[in-house]
Amino acid sequence: MVCLGNICRSPLAEGILQSKLSSQSFFVDSAGTAGYHVGELPDKRSIEVANKYGINITDQRSRKFNKSDFKEFDFIFAMDENNYDDIVSMSDNYEETQKVKMILNELYPKENRSVPDPYYGGDQGFENVYRMLDEACNIIASKLEK
Repeated sequence: MVCLGNICRSPLAEGILQSKLSSQSFFVDSAGTAGYHVGELPDKRSIEVANKYGINITDQRSRKFNKSDFKEFDFIFAMDENNYDDIVSMSDNYEETQKVKMILNELYPKENRSVPDPYYGGDQGFENVYRMLDEACNIIASKLEK
């Protein structure tokens, strides 16, 4: 799960998807394309909305996406087109590029919709993002568990 700073959208996506999958069978992680917040906790508003739905994301720490993630992960979900482009620009080959997906394409195939960045908005933005990611993660989890 990848967004810009790895403190709002991608930590929520990580926590949501992990809550839907067996931690013994799947490893879910998140990162940011920029290193603005490396080592920091998720945004307090992400923590609060996750807690509201019974998900604890306070063990997460922001990290920057790096080239080794292409080898480590089978799927890389970008939150928006800028993140998608930044990730793809780091890939070395077609196989790595094929791992990168726009997360909302799970709900709206081939539309390349972005998960809005709630950082500069109010609490409702985080609630809206949570709901979008929860729907997308339901689909991802059902595909992975087949």
